[in-house]
Amino acid sequence: MDKKTNEAEDGMVTAPDGSGRQVKLITADDVVAYLKAHPDFFEKHAELGSELGVTPRAQGPGVIDMQQAILKRLRGEIDRLKTERTEIIANSKQNQIVQNRIQAAVISIIQATTFEKMIHVVTHELPELLDVDFITMAIEANADAPKRVPVRGVYVLAPGAIDAAIGPDKHARLRSDIVGEDAFFGEVSRFVKSDVLMRLRVSSGSPDGVMCFGARDPEAFGPEMSTELLFFLAKVLENTIRAWLDLPE
Repeated sequence: MDKKTNEAEDGMVTAPDGSGRQVKLITADDVVAYLKAHPDFFEKHAELGSELGVTPRAQGPGVIDMQQAILKRLRGEIDRLKTERTEIIANSKQNQIVQNRIQAAVISIIQATTFEKMIHVVTHELPELLDVDFITMAIEANADAPKRVPVRGVYVLAPGAIDAAIGPDKHARLRSDIVGEDAFFGEVSRFVKSDVLMRLRVSSGSPDGVMCFGARDPEAFGPEMSTELLFFLAKVLENTIRAWLDLPE
């Protein structure tokens, strides 16, 4: 039996560095004991784990459990979808409330028994129906026309005032955090902090008018707000005024 065999049997081998010194032979049991004593070994040497085909599923502190990470991400996505669903339902309910209010406003306008009653409905009853602080009307007139008409909430504007306020060929203006204008809101203008102006094109043979919505809340109206329902309401008012005054389109 040669020297190397005897060394292996004794559990000692010659160091491979050429020094001739004797070192203890590492056994499989030694490797197992070391890995048990250092459970994060493959975490710290991930490249070695990949080479050996080792995919540890460690549960210790600081170790990412992929399964748990995926579940956490899925739970987050589910929570996000639930939140979006709740918001959609809330918005849907709010839209239905607004539609019901617009419908009630339209009915009140077309059921007015006189022209004067219709104007009163718009300027006095619609604010409560639509939950708006102030609603007024204004119409452009000649320079020598009176500045006021004998109806509360209706004002006379100088020629070109609506184009200057809304913009040529635009049907609406929405503003937030503003100071109301006397020309459109009269004596209540100081209370108006956000507003909407809806153009009224009653007839090709008459000057434009405007339906004005004012709120005390600076954020009640704003440029991002949808105007479809207010545009519909303005169209109903246009047609009703045209019918009462027997004007051409």
